[in-house]
Amino acid sequence: MFLCEIQRRGRTLATVLHRGNLRRVFGASVVVVLLAALMAFYVADRAGAGQARCQQHREDARERASVVTGEGNPTLVIGDSWSVGLGQDDLGRSWASQLAGEVHVAGFSGSGFSARASTCGRVSFHDRAPTALGVRPALVVVEGGLNDHDQPAAAIDRGFRDLMADLAGQRVVVVGPASAPVRAGAVPRVDGLLASLSEQYGVPYVQTSDLDLDYLDDRLHLTEGGHEEFGRTVAERIAAVSPRRPVVLTR
Repeated sequence: MFLCEIQRRGRTLATVLHRGNLRRVFGASVVVVLLAALMAFYVADRAGAGQARCQQHREDARERASVVTGEGNPTLVIGDSWSVGLGQDDLGRSWASQLAGEVHVAGFSGSGFSARASTCGRVSFHDRAPTALGVRPALVVVEGGLNDHDQPAAAIDRGFRDLMADLAGQRVVVVGPASAPVRAGAVPRVDGLLASLSEQYGVPYVQTSDLDLDYLDDRLHLTEGGHEEFGRTVAERIAAVSPRRPVVLTR
């Protein structure tokens, strides 16, 4: 009898432990499922926000491209959000409007020299240059570099090389990044690299990292006054150099 009682209690204890394990496993499974659902929602939300942002950038790019300022020989600006005028009430008053000639802007916010500077697809300067050249410019001004702040040197080098191949035969000036506060730490590296690449390809480089400009609250984009000062200074510095056709390099 005593042995039977021990066996019975043992089975009862095992049943209780088994049920407890099941509850713990079930509880852990619920937590895992909930975490997975939250992660999926977060990823989908980020993806949706990213798609909306890219769509807005495309609309801004089209709007800015539709605005042609000035008169004279066509000047083409290939650039980023600064050329587009992101953050301004009137995109047509971005810094590029102060350049000489009939100014056409092919800008896309977030883009840069490197292929992956932007998460909005194939919108690098190289990717957009062939279409932009349809205006048959007498001068091409390439402005950018801030969005290449986290890109490896090899990616910037490759994008610059491909862009220069696109611009073969064109008179070119490259305008480097200003020291926007939020990315100021990365500017010296990108600035130096772009200056070196411009020298290799025989095109003048206009440095702007020395400028003290006014920025919006995001500390990345210019105020209206910042655009005016940047545009005026860049126009003066371009006038002081001799635009050149890129040297064709084979690697």
